[in-house]
Amino acid sequence: MPDRTPMTLFSMTTRAMSAQMVRMNAATSNLANAGSVSTTEEGAYRPIRAVFAVELDRASGLAGVTTSGLARAETAPTKRYDPSHPLADAEGNVFEAPVDETAEMVEITDASRQYQNLVQALQTAKQLMLETLRSQ
Repeated sequence: MPDRTPMTLFSMTTRAMSAQMVRMNAATSNLANAGSVSTTEEGAYRPIRAVFAVELDRASGLAGVTTSGLARAETAPTKRYDPSHPLADAEGNVFEAPVDETAEMVEITDASRQYQNLVQALQTAKQLMLETLRSQ
């Protein structure tokens, strides 16, 4: 983060909420592609994960989170013998995306709860600021 604008609770929380949204979107993309098949191992869908990085603000001393990108899993697709499938190769095999639906649901639930916690933190900070202004 540039040193010219110090990070505030609001900007830090906003960045964290954005990171959780990227995390949820990646998991929902994985769920949407669960069960998808391909003719080749290389063409099969691989799950994606958000990659996070720490962001230090030297002006305020606060550390936040940012999304630095998405990474594909190195998990090999599942080879399944299904000669009647229209995408089956010459040997009758299809390659299914290695997506664990349960793990993806846990990821979505966790990211959603983190997002809710951040919203609550913003609401609490706002309420405290309003009460401080009223008491003066």
